[in-house]
Amino acid sequence: MEEKNNEQPKKQVPQNTKPQGTNNNQNRPQGQRPNKPHGQQKKRRGPPKFSAKLGNQPWEVEIKESITANKLVHSRALQSYNKINTNTDAKIKITPLGGLGEIGGNFMVMETNTSAIIIDVGMSFPTEDMHGVDILIPDFSYIRKVQDKIDGIVITHGHEDHIGALAYFFKKFKFPIYATPLPLGMLSNKFDEHGLKKDKSFFRPVEKRKIYKIGEFEVEWMHVTHSIIDASSLAITTEAGTIIHTGDFKIDHTPIDGYPTDMHRFAHYGEKGVLCLLSDSTNSYREGITKSESSVGPTFDGIFKNAKGRVIMSTFSSNIHRVYQAIEHGIKHNRKICVIGRSMERNLDIAMELGYVKLDRRIFIDPNEVSKYSDKEILIVTTGSQGESMSALFRMATDEHRHIKIKPSDQIIISAKAIPGNEGSVSRVLNYLIKAGAQVAYQDFSEIHVSGHAAIEEQKLMIRLCKPKFFLPVHGEYNHIHKHKQTAVACGVNPKNILLMSDGDQVELSPKYMKKVGTVKTGKTYIDNQMNKQIDDDIVNDRQNLAEAGVVMIVAQIDKQSRKLISKPIVKTYGIVPDRRDKAFSKEMEDLLDQFLITAKPEMFEDKRGIENGIRQVLRKHIFRQKKKYPTIVPTIFLM
Repeated sequence: MEEKNNEQPKKQVPQNTKPQGTNNNQNRPQGQRPNKPHGQQKKRRGPPKFSAKLGNQPWEVEIKESITANKLVHSRALQSYNKINTNTDAKIKITPLGGLGEIGGNFMVMETNTSAIIIDVGMSFPTEDMHGVDILIPDFSYIRKVQDKIDGIVITHGHEDHIGALAYFFKKFKFPIYATPLPLGMLSNKFDEHGLKKDKSFFRPVEKRKIYKIGEFEVEWMHVTHSIIDASSLAITTEAGTIIHTGDFKIDHTPIDGYPTDMHRFAHYGEKGVLCLLSDSTNSYREGITKSESSVGPTFDGIFKNAKGRVIMSTFSSNIHRVYQAIEHGIKHNRKICVIGRSMERNLDIAMELGYVKLDRRIFIDPNEVSKYSDKEILIVTTGSQGESMSALFRMATDEHRHIKIKPSDQIIISAKAIPGNEGSVSRVLNYLIKAGAQVAYQDFSEIHVSGHAAIEEQKLMIRLCKPKFFLPVHGEYNHIHKHKQTAVACGVNPKNILLMSDGDQVELSPKYMKKVGTVKTGKTYIDNQMNKQIDDDIVNDRQNLAEAGVVMIVAQIDKQSRKLISKPIVKTYGIVPDRRDKAFSKEMEDLLDQFLITAKPEMFEDKRGIENGIRQVLRKHIFRQKKKYPTIVPTIFLM
């Protein structure tokens, strides 16, 4: 059979038709590129060009339609707030009365024309110049104006800066308190201490993922991770639209109890359309994400393993998961557990009673039993991570605790970061502990403490899940909320739809707009937490003045007729001159009094109060000229 020839005929190559002499490269060396005449150099080629132009073939038309449809899908997904009903005149007024321009003291009112709810009633810490003040609670003045339409108090979680002022609030106002079990358990103890046992009838326990009708508001508690168990965000639905209030949160995918932040619910509301997002700004400067609470465990394990004596761990009393991790590692290393500090004992007991943590009570010993065991068998969990002078750790450090004295073999763990304003107190207790010879693990251990607040990437995720039309950053100083605004803008929120609030600002919100409509009175009330009583403002002011400028007390007898001193006056000073100058200063004051009496008007001697005021002014002016201070002057005058 004849084989078929599959070879193709060779293509004829045309002869070079260039005029002779035009090729200057005939004699070029082998491998050398030909030279082009000037002006005929070949341009260097870039990447090959492909045409993306689509024609009218059926499949090409379908691609065009798919591109258009996907753009629409993206736009609708990012602007799901367009689903909000704009055919309504409903509006919400939001008034923060604490928690903005500060860390702590969270307290907010949301209201319609006929209904209102309060979100959290928290306390904050005093500054160092507020002498004798233990805590600060918000000014409740605005509540008196709207109390007739308040339908309830809504609690996000059990931290003191969210519930710490409620007992004081209930001495003036009483409304139902809606919260999950742990915050209510903590409030129960507070109410007992304040003589408010009967008022626990106002407690309303709630379930997460369940909607509660409170006046004109429908509220759902959504689980979030934080540095306390049983924390929640709020989905608040009104006729005007849905408002998400995150409370304090972070997004921990490996929490100790296995319950991560319920992102599905945020996404659910984000798809339905969120009118406004109020989000935690505390860590708005922290890059990346906040580490998981479970990351502390391995650090604890290493410290416990290497400890040669007792381990004393201090943290916030409300951080039950941190306490639980320490106890777990204490058990692992065959240590008995001693919990010291009333708030620590109380909170751990509540968490165990409510089933949030499971621990065998036989592992615990009392402080007076610590000495019965060797040091390597002891773990002490205590309060005082903020350097509080009345805390158990501070008393141990200053050798004032009844049962526990710091030893050089002790390993101290301070598993907390200083709250702004408390840095000096924390430094002071650290100095005492180190002077006692103990080993102290604090900020030099990178994972001895993790924050309970969202960092920037978590804040972005919250914004992307909720996709709000309007954004109100909350919880933090002004620089924190300003930074949070920048993050929101980067995530696509219109800058015109963001307001930066301060305490007392009133923001009106509707499906069509958000604007500031007024300002109300806010402030702080000073509290002596040992007595559970308010301290009047003028008392704190007097203490500040005494600390800054000192006091001068003068007792003098004056002859009304001769208008002279009967004897040398008694002069006592504190904070004005050193002790060695007391006599010289007394003589100086006596000379001033003599001169004043000579020039004083006769009618002054008819009124004891008038002459005391005159003496007070003369001495204050004289001391200011010398010391540039206005001390407190206390004259006691006897007219004879």
